[in-house]
Amino acid sequence: MQMQDQPLMNARLRRSARPAVLALVAASLLGGSLLAGPLLAKDPARGDLSGVIRNMPPRGAAPAATSAPGAAAPAAAAAPAAPVPDDTVLARVDGAPITQRDVRLAMEDLADRLPRVSEENRQDYVLSYLIDLQLGSRAAVAEKLDTTPEFERKAAYNRNKLLLDELLAHEARKAVTPEAAQKTYQQTLRDLKPEEEVRARHILVDSEANAKAAIARLKAGEDFARVAAGMSTDPGAAKSGGELGWFTRDRMAPEFSEAAFRLKPGEISAPVKTQFGWHVIQLEERRTRPAPSFDEVKPEVEAYLARKAQQDLVLNLRSKAKIERFAPPAASKDEAQTAPKPPANGGAKR
Repeated sequence: MQMQDQPLMNARLRRSARPAVLALVAASLLGGSLLAGPLLAKDPARGDLSGVIRNMPPRGAAPAATSAPGAAAPAAAAAPAAPVPDDTVLARVDGAPITQRDVRLAMEDLADRLPRVSEENRQDYVLSYLIDLQLGSRAAVAEKLDTTPEFERKAAYNRNKLLLDELLAHEARKAVTPEAAQKTYQQTLRDLKPEEEVRARHILVDSEANAKAAIARLKAGEDFARVAAGMSTDPGAAKSGGELGWFTRDRMAPEFSEAAFRLKPGEISAPVKTQFGWHVIQLEERRTRPAPSFDEVKPEVEAYLARKAQQDLVLNLRSKAKIERFAPPAASKDEAQTAPKPPANGGAKR
């Protein structure tokens, strides 16, 4: 069983590690969407795909179980419905049509809300929203709310944001080509340093005395999985026999990794103390971590190319523009003296 499929204790034992995909996007391209905050850091760091390729699960990793052993096979999924053409009229509001294209665009805009709506209700939810949108916008126009300076400022902001979204999407489409993706993947493989990993299993107990008792049973010839099932406080030990799968040094607590990587295949460690308790470790195998295939990391490679192209575009636009920033005026002494002070107890009620 691979590390990522282990139960709670094994997950807790591992040191914090960023998910591979997010590590790639965040470390290489400043984190998150380019529109989620400042478009670019002051001194953006240029990373590479090493994190994603280094942290991909090894080939042949067992997939997570989707049903209990012996359970009846799930019923075949119903065939997906045929897509509705974009120009299909789904509703009319005082004669004005709302089409499937309108619904699709609204779904993209409402993506953060839709996960809370069941799949079968999303189409109706969005269509109702569009109906209300038309009714509400007409009422606002009747009240001449579209002629206020505040509305005009908001309209200009939203227009600029939409144009930037379109520009960034256009730049990403140009950058992500099969040739560019393969070139980036091959370059990353050439730059990737070999990394050792081991496959091990462990028994977790609450005291050094119990760890020594487990070692004594193992030295007497008992099966490791049997001892783990009977003694380990790791919730998954009974099923996994203490199996941890393949891991590199940085994926486990330092004390655990130091002990595990000192062992030879088949050897059993002395008791090892970590924040989780006392461990008895058996090393099973060691190897150089294999690199994933191109197909395994293709989505991450394409995401990297898209974000890098977008970053380069914005950097280029900034370099060609005259940008002036002005600090807000400092508050006067009178304003500073009259400003309310936070309560000494942090606002807590007594």
